[in-house]
Amino acid sequence: MLLVLTEEHREHLSMLPQVEPSVVGEFGRIALEFLRRGTSPKIYEGAARKLGVSVEAVQQGVEGLMFLLMESSKHTISEVDFMDSVLILGFGEELNQVLLQLYQDNQVQIRRILSQLIPSQPAFHQLEWRLDVQLASRSLRQRLVPTVTMRLMLSENEEGQRSTRVLQTDPSTLLHLISTLEAALAAVKTSHSRRILRNIK
Repeated sequence: MLLVLTEEHREHLSMLPQVEPSVVGEFGRIALEFLRRGTSPKIYEGAARKLGVSVEAVQQGVEGLMFLLMESSKHTISEVDFMDSVLILGFGEELNQVLLQLYQDNQVQIRRILSQLIPSQPAFHQLEWRLDVQLASRSLRQRLVPTVTMRLMLSENEEGQRSTRVLQTDPSTLLHLISTLEAALAAVKTSHSRRILRNIK
């Protein structure tokens, strides 16, 4: 799978051939720090002073490199595909090898950082339900009011912490909810959805 880079990303990466390969390696280190701890203007200012370029150029170069490494790691593309994606940029052989080495050395670490950035969602654990029917009341002798009560247990995180939600609804709303969820499951099985999910992973 080849990476598709926009003109803006190509423009950000266009600064890399203007600097030494060792500086590109340093940019890779800064990009990893940016992923871990966030941006730091002081680092950009120091690098810009050393290179004699604007702070904005350094920032764009680091962010472009970060995007390249992040997208490559997210899609776990092979070394051959990575090199083909970089060759399109028109860099020299030495710079391509430096970028490949950066990708190989940091791929696992970047994937770990990206997995920590994804918020954890509660997962289904168990469902208990009860159907209550009110047949009459003091004022109405023949009244039929069905109610479905559900207790939904969710696992909150990897430690196994569980939370409970109690939901109450009437059968017609429950049937509408079921049909909506079935339609969503059917939509996930389409080829278009599978293609999107494959690109997200």
